[in-house]
Amino acid sequence: MDDMTQQLDRWIANAQDPTVAQQLQDLRAGDETAVRDAFFQDLAFGTGGLRGIVGAGPNRMNVYTVAKATQGLATYLNEHFDEPSVAIARDSRNGGREFVEVAAGVLAANGIRAYLYPRIEPTPALSFAVRDLGCSAGICMTASHNPAAYNGYKAYGPDGCQITTQAAHDIQKAINDTDVFDDVRSIPFEEALASGMASYIDEDTLDRFIDAVAAQSLEGADPAVELKVVYTPLNGTGLECVERILDRIGGVDVTLVEEQAVPDGSFPTCPYPNPEIREALERGLALCEQVHPDLLLATDPDADRVGIAAEHDGDYVLISGNEMGVLLLDYLCRARVARGEDLSRAVAVTTIVSTALVDALAADYGFQLRRTLTGFKYIGEQIGLLEAAGQADRFIFGFEESYGYLAGTHVRDKDAVVASMLICQMARDYKARGLDLVEALEQLYARYGYHRNATISLEYPGAAGAEKMAAIMERLCAEPPAELAGLPVTACVDYHEGVAMPLVGSTGPAGAPDAPQTLPAAAVFEMQLEGGSKVIVRPSGTEPKIKAYLFAAAPTEEAADALLGQLDGAARELLA
Repeated sequence: MDDMTQQLDRWIANAQDPTVAQQLQDLRAGDETAVRDAFFQDLAFGTGGLRGIVGAGPNRMNVYTVAKATQGLATYLNEHFDEPSVAIARDSRNGGREFVEVAAGVLAANGIRAYLYPRIEPTPALSFAVRDLGCSAGICMTASHNPAAYNGYKAYGPDGCQITTQAAHDIQKAINDTDVFDDVRSIPFEEALASGMASYIDEDTLDRFIDAVAAQSLEGADPAVELKVVYTPLNGTGLECVERILDRIGGVDVTLVEEQAVPDGSFPTCPYPNPEIREALERGLALCEQVHPDLLLATDPDADRVGIAAEHDGDYVLISGNEMGVLLLDYLCRARVARGEDLSRAVAVTTIVSTALVDALAADYGFQLRRTLTGFKYIGEQIGLLEAAGQADRFIFGFEESYGYLAGTHVRDKDAVVASMLICQMARDYKARGLDLVEALEQLYARYGYHRNATISLEYPGAAGAEKMAAIMERLCAEPPAELAGLPVTACVDYHEGVAMPLVGSTGPAGAPDAPQTLPAAAVFEMQLEGGSKVIVRPSGTEPKIKAYLFAAAPTEEAADALLGQLDGAARELLA
């Protein structure tokens, strides 16, 4: 604790920002646990960038940790690019404006041009801007769907994809070599603007993003069926772009959840603004009972994820990320086949923790399915590989179980704007045929078999939690269980060692097989169970949590539901 006390004293002596200075005084007056949690480590710059609670100290998001990270990024860019430039965006989270301005000031002081969106914009619009403006990198200040106390710093490469593992390693080394107070070069944001080293992104860039989203439509220009939608941006960034694209396609009557329409980083009506959980959707569901729409749409604060509830028999049923991924992919395949397209060379990409139901879809339609590690940057990386081979047109869809979807190659991250458009068009297609999305999903289960999925997230906060997480993963890999939920464990896959990328179908252009790929080593452990079910465990890369992904496969709906419940109990006991 003495070392942490010395660090606290140094921060108090050097921190000039009034907000951080007050937070430091509060820490000094508080208990040792709070000091330890703020100072026991630096925020790690992983492949997702930084993410942490807003506050004072090296393990928190504040203007000093943002400046230090940006100095490391600037050092990396000046070593790897001639005349580098960076696109910057932010969502509605508290501290976002200060953080992007600090980042721009550090970049400018290091001779790097910074282009900033003039207002909050979705993460996919940042990915698009990197590519559209020909930037060397991108920064998005967002903590995605985390609770209100968090903010974060996502870094993107010149391809508009979140940075690769090697780039993250190199940037982290540069950050480690940077002293938070002595080594950061910075100028005030106003000076950066006046010098031209920082400037605002023109409206034309956002217009081109909306055009690129609209180009992914597979629907006719004059929809015969109108769709009624309740929409909530959950006090985040989605309102501008989602409303624009739904207005562009026409035939969608949108009612807003007014108390969640205005950007607000405190998220007063949904403290955990995650469209994966029902609690975040309660205001929208209440409005649905008054308005009686076909769908509820909810985008998370940075509008890269979207959750929905579909009307069915007078109730509103939540559709999971796995289920929506399969529904959208089936819809896109049907639409393409109806246009006469051959799907035999097409490629869809998902992750190792996404539903096995999509395997059956791939086998039926004949497209190739690739599974990557968790994280949409790995899906974006696959698009980049296809593009490098002159085969970008092969990509038809990517999705992950955590409500992230992408059609098109205009961005390299999940995109709730294009997903919202496609979900509405798909729902309208089914409505024209007398079906709602719950009935459409039931048809897929009846056709391909019953698969139930769930994710457990167990929290391990603070320094003690980090140690416990490491111990749990070490024990699991060394001594895996012989059975789970009464089912024998038939095989284990330790992704620490790097494994062959799982594929369904391997045919590339002209009938030649695509080259095999090996997944990067990762802290993931998979237990395959008798009968096709499985459990996958991994520590979160952005939160103090261990996640267990449950896959229940059974011949009937009732059996699949019962097995999922048994897997839930067994996994919680395993990770206790």
